[in-house]
Amino acid sequence: MPSSFPGMDPYLEYAAFWSSFHTRFMVAIADAIALQLGTQYYVEVESRTYQTDDQDDEILIGIPDAIVFAERGEAKSGVEIEQPTGSVATQVQPEKVSLPMQIELYQRYLEVREMGTDEVITIVELLSPTNKRAKDGRADYEKKRRLILASQTHLVELDLLRGAKPMAMHGMRTDATYRILVSRSEQRPIADLYAVMLDQPLPDIPIPLKPGEPEPVLALQAVFDQLYDRARYATRIDYRQPLPPPKLSEVQQDWLNTVLAPIRR
Repeated sequence: MPSSFPGMDPYLEYAAFWSSFHTRFMVAIADAIALQLGTQYYVEVESRTYQTDDQDDEILIGIPDAIVFAERGEAKSGVEIEQPTGSVATQVQPEKVSLPMQIELYQRYLEVREMGTDEVITIVELLSPTNKRAKDGRADYEKKRRLILASQTHLVELDLLRGAKPMAMHGMRTDATYRILVSRSEQRPIADLYAVMLDQPLPDIPIPLKPGEPEPVLALQAVFDQLYDRARYATRIDYRQPLPPPKLSEVQQDWLNTVLAPIRR
């Protein structure tokens, strides 16, 4: 079943969906790119590890290991604290508490590499709440981003999250809902920004390779639509619920209500 939205579905920002969507979307993008590559290239699905505090509910909800951990920590101890009566002294009983722990989160990204040399030609990133909202996660990603931009590796950066501060760039003239950046190493600091509004489909974007090589065109909306159907999000998402933060403008909310009216009846 197709999505009711013409482009990105903002309900996928709920943490219960985002972690799985992130992984599945990156694998689907890798497959779409690989079909267009010559034999001198291949696509590798890589992952990085983030350490985050187990108290950061906005980042962790929806990640199975984190949910199990939280439920263990919230379980009642079953130990009642004896209350003193009169002047008779009583033995103080310990309470059960949980301590903040570091949890490992894994995030996928893509590398287009040259066959034989394994040189990384292009990196494709899909931003997550971890590297947009989490303090340490954002700092780690920004460090990696600076290293890529200082190298000969191209960068394709997909920001499909409405919340939090956009990644650093100069000259953006529109307050877009989503931002897709294509940075060719030979053109830096100039890059191509695809500014996408909530009511627009995701664009077709090029995947830069070595100079003179034909560039695959990634049809983001088609990849998204196919994944949305395969994952059966139409029946899994409760569109009667409000959107996750941030809050929409009044105009955007009216548009969203109109779009979802047929399935909210």
